[in-house]
Amino acid sequence: MVTGGSRGIGKAIVERLTADGAEVVFCYERSAEAAEQVAKETGAHAVQADLGSREDLARLFGEAESRLPGLDILVNNAAVVLGQKAMAEITDEEYDRVFAVNTRSVYLAMQWAARVMRDGGRIITISTLNTKVPAPALTLYCGSKGAVEQFAKVAARELGGRGITVNVVSSGATDTDMLRGANPPEALQQTAAMTALQRLGQPDDIASVVAFLAGPDSRWITGQNLLAAGGLLV
Repeated sequence: MVTGGSRGIGKAIVERLTADGAEVVFCYERSAEAAEQVAKETGAHAVQADLGSREDLARLFGEAESRLPGLDILVNNAAVVLGQKAMAEITDEEYDRVFAVNTRSVYLAMQWAARVMRDGGRIITISTLNTKVPAPALTLYCGSKGAVEQFAKVAARELGGRGITVNVVSSGATDTDMLRGANPPEALQQTAAMTALQRLGQPDDIASVVAFLAGPDSRWITGQNLLAAGGLLV
C-alpha cells in the first residue's frame, strides 16, 4: 500500500512498484482524475481517503486488506505542507491538520501493518532533508517529519524478529508540483547548483530508492534513514 499515490513522488513509487510486479493499493485525497489515470496505467487500485480522518484511514486499511492477498509493503508517502509560515502565525487548526496527516496517519498505518503484515515485509516512510537542515517557517513540517523518523527506529526494533524492515527515505529537493509551487525558479536553480550532481531530484530517483528498500536486496538494512538528495550536503 502506498499513501498519496496520485502525483509526484507517490505516483512514481506506484509506477515503479507495479512495474516490479507488486500488486498495489494507493490512496489520494482530492486528485481523483489523476488517481484514475495512475490506476489505469499501472493496474493499481485507487482509494479516496483523507488521511486526517480516522474513519477514512480505517476504510483505507479495510480496502487494502480486501484487495491484496496479503500486506508485504507499506509506503507512507502522503504529507501536507502549509508553505512557509512563521511559527507565531500558525493556528491551532493548522497544527492539528499537519500532525494528523503527516504524523498520526503514519503511526496508525504502521500500527496496522504491525498487526497484519506478513513476516519479511517492508515499511518505508518518506521524510525530508529539512529534518537535518531545518528551514525557517517550516516548523510544523519539520516537526511532523522528525516524529515519523523516530517511529521508524523504534518499529525496526519491535518488528525485526519477524524479518520486517522499517526504514526512512529523506528526499532532498525533488522536482514536483509542490516544490515548484512553493519556490521561484531562481531558488530552484540555486538549489540544483548546490547538489553534487548539479540537478534537482526527480520523483523516479526517490522511487528507485524505495524500490530497493522494498526488495530482497535490502534485507540487512533496517532502522535507517537514507538521504536521497543528490549529494546536497556533501
